Amino acid sequence: MSIDSGLRVAVIGAGIGGLTLAALLVARGIRVVVFEQARALGEVGAGLQVSPNGVKVLRTLGLAEDLARVGVRPLHLTLRDWKTGIAVSRTGIADDFDQAYGAPYYHVHRADLLGLLQRAAAGAEIRTGCAVTAVEPGEGGAWIETSAGREHFDVVVGADGIHSVVRRALHGPSQARFTGNVAFRALVPADDELRRRVARDSTLWMGPGGHVVHYFVRDAQLLNIVAVYETDRWTDESWTQPATVSELSACFTNWNRSLTDLLARATQCNRWALFDRDPLTGWGRGRVTLLGDAAHPMLPFLAQGAVMAIEDAYVLAQAMASQEVPLEDALRGYESSRGRRTARLQLAARAQGASMHRSGALDAWRRNIRLFIRSRWSRDDQLAKGQSLYGFDVTVPAERNRTQAR
Repeated sequence: MSIDSGLRVAVIGAGIGGLTLAALLVARGIRVVVFEQARALGEVGAGLQVSPNGVKVLRTLGLAEDLARVGVRPLHLTLRDWKTGIAVSRTGIADDFDQAYGAPYYHVHRADLLGLLQRAAAGAEIRTGCAVTAVEPGEGGAWIETSAGREHFDVVVGADGIHSVVRRALHGPSQARFTGNVAFRALVPADDELRRRVARDSTLWMGPGGHVVHYFVRDAQLLNIVAVYETDRWTDESWTQPATVSELSACFTNWNRSLTDLLARATQCNRWALFDRDPLTGWGRGRVTLLGDAAHPMLPFLAQGAVMAIEDAYVLAQAMASQEVPLEDALRGYESSRGRRTARLQLAARAQGASMHRSGALDAWRRNIRLFIRSRWSRDDQLAKGQSLYGFDVTVPAERNRTQAR
């Protein structure tokens, strides 16, 4: 049983990071109010990847069995050539990752994970349809403003995404940068024929100016597709919006027939522009701080956006529960401990996107040969290189992470 710490915390945003933080704070006896502008919890139906470093945090919330129930464990990471369909690289995940990194790798439907986190955060007050319009740091906490008026909290955490209101209050107005990439998300109902034809892998098709990722979620009842292409013609004002399957297919017309047939199976899809920001040198001020994409928006090319928010949440909850230093110092310590790792991954995700979209035939051939050799003859080296990412465990002392990474 937790003990009431006396703190009252506002979490702005009920996404993966915000609900993870709420659940972790409730478990530590901290009162939490979560503000969500949407009228109901949930997001556009889509899949996401939860790598071992995120699973380790979710285990502390008692979600190991639930995660195994709602998640799909991929067998391999398979990289395919956009035109020929040849498997350039195939790396084991199911058994190798458990042994190397101490936890499984899951594909989950976003709504399923949100549901688990909402139940874990049952002791928090969640106010849906309640947009925060302003945040004002002050002595002993911060004021937030909604349509219902002003309210004071001991701590305010902005988990409200790349267009964060809290970030704007702390760092002033600034425009996120359009990366020149637009993505489609689609969920394809899977029947027995599709499950026979499509491997239970995380499959990535690499091509000129774009790539496509697909994997199963919900006990392989749905195939999640994320298709990214480069364009300089993004003119829509909205960040994300419905699209048509014909628009999706048109972007990949000349790709491998088996892939285009798969895209044509989609019954609906959404399109959104990928925006980016440079890493921040400092995140918060006073008793206001940031978490997840509000602090370090992560392009999806390493599948670490949700997991970095989950890691943030654990470190921040530990900092707020500690009574060893003043609360403001604890928040700055959280930001300092997370800043280097998240900034490095922000930049690595950018570089990964450029590598996947090689348009020159010679450059793409060299990349494919390198990936082929690594997957066939450098398996142990590849697993060792993944220690700093997947083997990382925010739930243990920092020294153990440094030892594992060596």
